[in-house]
Amino acid sequence: MSDNFTLKPNIALGVVPTHIRFVGGLVPDENGKLPRESDGRICCVAEMDRICQQSPVRPSCTQISFFPGTDEGDVEEMISGLKFLDLAVHLVLMVGGANPMNPADEDAVVSQLVASLKGAIKHEVASVGSTSIEEWMSNEAPRTGADFDAAVAQNVKVHLRAIKESGLLESSIDTWHLEFLRPGEFKTFTNIDRAWSFIKEINKALGRNFFKILVDAAHCGDSGLSMEENQRLIAEVAAADHLGVYHASAPTTRGCLSTDDGWIGATLLAAAKSGKLETVFVELFDHEDDALGALRDLGTGHGVDTRDGRSYTQTTIDALVEVARRLNNLQARGFLN
Repeated sequence: MSDNFTLKPNIALGVVPTHIRFVGGLVPDENGKLPRESDGRICCVAEMDRICQQSPVRPSCTQISFFPGTDEGDVEEMISGLKFLDLAVHLVLMVGGANPMNPADEDAVVSQLVASLKGAIKHEVASVGSTSIEEWMSNEAPRTGADFDAAVAQNVKVHLRAIKESGLLESSIDTWHLEFLRPGEFKTFTNIDRAWSFIKEINKALGRNFFKILVDAAHCGDSGLSMEENQRLIAEVAAADHLGVYHASAPTTRGCLSTDDGWIGATLLAAAKSGKLETVFVELFDHEDDALGALRDLGTGHGVDTRDGRSYTQTTIDALVEVARRLNNLQARGFLN
């Protein structure tokens, strides 16, 4: 394409292809088989191939939702297919049906994490990530005070067990990126500061900065903390060497980045200024994904179609281009190398 351009700073830039939908795109069926397109290709591989071919700036990495029980042959085909596209593969470990903060669910959470971690180790992925400090969309009340401290302690116990039982520290994987979610999706770990409480304790127990906070602009914007508070916390997290990958995603809508109301610019700048920004992913969601009905039911505008007549593939490519331009200009202004 005549309008191709190069990402200039030393930053890995990629896509989280959640815009292909969880149901019908990412979640395996009852037999563990991954969804495929009409030509037989696994959906996420086919979509990343399209993006690599059509985007004016080529991604160098991708982050894929990884579910326990996925057919091993499909996992091998998926990761091999993504690596064939010259993409570094990061996996997001999905946990469901159990609460990591509840001691009664400890074995259930650990077993899911261990199964996925062993898969990640086997396939030598770039890094792992998760939201495994709280159950998604639970009815539990927010935890504060001593209850919050107990939730942090239980999460430390769960994740230390998962690391030990999977042999993660003896593998080539050197980072686990932990993501907090917006109020409604989570009740307790709903902002950077609360998530950082866990990160500090787990890294102290490990004696190394193995866990890092995944900063998602959308969750920052929906967290209830101000833009300035988020910028300050990002700087503090980075200074402690606890800053992980960054998600360029629009608050509330999780659609076109034109709906971000300044949050990507503010949080990406803070991460760039810290000198610890290494990997940036663009992340959009399909507003009609059957798996996200509960999020739409929160009544906050998540189900709004922000594409303005485009396909989700094109909207994601446009986001990739926008973020690449931002990163190039952050370098031009002296904030990135």
